[in-house]
Amino acid sequence: MVAAAVSRRPAGPSRTLRWGRVVLMPLLAMLLVMGISGGLLRAGLPVAQSSLVGQAAAQHAALMICAFFGAVVSLERAVALGRHAAFAVPLLCVAGGAALLHGWPEAGALLFTAATLGFTAVNVVLVRRQAAPHTIVLLVSALAWLTGCVRLALGLHDDAMLASWFAFLVITIAAERLEMTRLMRRRAAAQPLLVGVLCALLAGAALWSLLFGVALVALALWFAAFDIARHTVRARGLTRYMALCLLGGYAWLAVAGLGWVGFALGHPTRDAALHALGLGFIFCMVMGHAPVILPAVARIKVRFDAAFYAPLGLLHASLLLRLADPAWRGTGAALNAAAIALFALVMVRAALRWRAMERSRS
Repeated sequence: MVAAAVSRRPAGPSRTLRWGRVVLMPLLAMLLVMGISGGLLRAGLPVAQSSLVGQAAAQHAALMICAFFGAVVSLERAVALGRHAAFAVPLLCVAGGAALLHGWPEAGALLFTAATLGFTAVNVVLVRRQAAPHTIVLLVSALAWLTGCVRLALGLHDDAMLASWFAFLVITIAAERLEMTRLMRRRAAAQPLLVGVLCALLAGAALWSLLFGVALVALALWFAAFDIARHTVRARGLTRYMALCLLGGYAWLAVAGLGWVGFALGHPTRDAALHALGLGFIFCMVMGHAPVILPAVARIKVRFDAAFYAPLGLLHASLLLRLADPAWRGTGAALNAAAIALFALVMVRAALRWRAMERSRS
């Protein structure tokens, strides 16, 4: 989901990266499993009861966005910066997630706030290193995340807090796609339009849910009009797969925006809005970028094949099932989890196939 172009940036210290693979990757996997388990419990499924799963259900959004995705994005940014101190940010995210799971919400909120302050500092350094439109937008995404975590620490557990967290992820993705549009000729209006949409998104997150939903729809339209994926979808192999992930994600982004408008107007579309955004849009971005990000951040190369389409198709189908009828919410949620688990297995298989291919060449 994070910077597809990180492999072009200077890598962080190799010893720190090895340490990150050994320590952070299993912790991230644990946070993802607990976040998904909590989501299944919230959907009414008979997940094995434990105090950890109960806390994961109660803190589902904070676990998934601030602990898991916060750690993933800040780890990528730490690699891009290449300084040891930057790796403290994903550690703080993981520590915040652990605090929530152990029933210490106040400590978790403070740890997340500390993480976002560090993350903002990292992005300031990156802007100083390369003052480009996409790095400035990435800094804005950090400030959105900081705003949401400050609200959490102040006890303001409201839709504005949740919208600020989602704005962090959505704007991060927008910044990465803005960087990629440098590879194609684009109309002069593209960048000013994006700035306007992102300003509306931030204003909506802070002040007005209806505006936030409209801005999500507008951003989906911007992606459809200007993103390079509409051209690369005609390619083959990994490039085509990534483009299909992106285009599918943009469709779910529009659905999420309409759902957000709906519940702002009093309609029962809140679950549809949250999961079209969190699963449909964000996890499509994860599936599309992971084959590029994993080699860049974790130094694990993967060999792409048609198996990658199976979890992507299951994710789309399960979301349609989940959102089509409230009676299918539990089944759809279980299949959502199955799609994520299948994607993890496909990635492991792809890494093993790459290793086997390299051994056969040597």
